[in-house]
Amino acid sequence: MRVLKIAVMAALLVMAASVAFAGPTYDRVMSTKVVKAGLSNQGIPFGFIDDKNEWVGFDVDMAAEIAKRLDCKLEKTVVNNNTRISFVQTNPSKVDMVLANMTHKRVRDEKIDFSITYFFDGQKFLAKKDTVKDVNDLANMKVGSMQGTTSIVNATAYLKSLGNANPKVVGYDGEVAMFEALRSGRVQAISTDSTLLLGYAAKVPGQFELVGEFISDEPYGIGLPQDDSAWRDAVNFAIQDIWRDGTYQKIYDKWFGPDSKYPFPLTSKIEMWP
Repeated sequence: MRVLKIAVMAALLVMAASVAFAGPTYDRVMSTKVVKAGLSNQGIPFGFIDDKNEWVGFDVDMAAEIAKRLDCKLEKTVVNNNTRISFVQTNPSKVDMVLANMTHKRVRDEKIDFSITYFFDGQKFLAKKDTVKDVNDLANMKVGSMQGTTSIVNATAYLKSLGNANPKVVGYDGEVAMFEALRSGRVQAISTDSTLLLGYAAKVPGQFELVGEFISDEPYGIGLPQDDSAWRDAVNFAIQDIWRDGTYQKIYDKWFGPDSKYPFPLTSKIEMWP
């Protein structure tokens, strides 16, 4: 009888510990079997509406695969550069995770949590073909970037490093507006993550080109609600499993492989835990 009581008490302690470590997001997702993902619908090729009016992209495929690994249904919600953090912060959160080509920055980590890096990019400039002969030409150009991003900060700092003490950098509300400003000539170059620039340049092949070297490293993380380690672990384990069995490479090649519309070599590997 004493042995049985000890066994029961041990089982209760294990259950109590699991409840204590599980957070509200993890509990809700496991209960409802629905993962609410915040995704861009303008971030070619990460999340966008294609010619068939379907919501597609690298981030969309990754979100679907993560939900599948968790045996959950995926529910998609549109976010942009101004809402992707606030939607995670809302209590209860409007979304359980955000995949929206978002660089993991320390300043952002003060507001929300992040997964391990799941994509590796860097910031560049895009200009009309043959208009930039040397990177120093950018110094006195009017440049567009995006509001609510670190890209606008990086672009401003870079132009200053080229010798322009007061560079003209205009912030636009999203990728579409930024690219249209370049196409119309309201700015002479735009700057953000290179894969986004490749995505929009591919809409009008041969008219635009990336110029200069990378001006920053942009490790993308999945935005997650603060202080929910059980949910963060679940997402991290899913990402690592997707990488381990080769599914990540298939998704990557679909969007960024040598035969894709947006070729971009994979230069790093995801952090793997034994």
